[in-house]
Amino acid sequence: MTKPDRPPPDISVEELAARLPGQAPLMGLDLGTVTIGLAISDVRRRIASPLLTIARTKFTADAKALLAEAARHEVAAFILGLPLNMDGSEGPRVQATRAFARSLRALTELPIVYWDERLSTAAVTRTLIAADASRKRRDEVVDKMAAAYILQGVLDRLGKL
Repeated sequence: MTKPDRPPPDISVEELAARLPGQAPLMGLDLGTVTIGLAISDVRRRIASPLLTIARTKFTADAKALLAEAARHEVAAFILGLPLNMDGSEGPRVQATRAFARSLRALTELPIVYWDERLSTAAVTRTLIAADASRKRRDEVVDKMAAAYILQGVLDRLGKL
């Protein structure tokens, strides 16, 4: 991936739809303070699947691992969960997420689209509890499943455009 001269601006799901190639997967990201959950779509962008979890260290190492997975899967864009407050306002976690995206944009030409992730982790956790997953198992998979939940929201929106 070549480094852009200038980071691209934020784009909407609608703008992303107009720019996407015919068939290429998208990558969903659930950015946490300890881990980054990754999910991948199929090339037709219909179904999101959990992929893996990256243990966070420093931005450079996190970005390198993330971009390596993106290159390996030949993704067309990143869908980054935006952790808005329940009232829709932006707090410190949103600021940290936007800062991560700004830094990532300096390293890649892939578009980054934000998607409201309110209650994604809670929804995934409820599903895992209903499936009788142990607490240890939930901790192992919740971030990548939350990334899939975020990504599926965008895939569903793209399907209606």
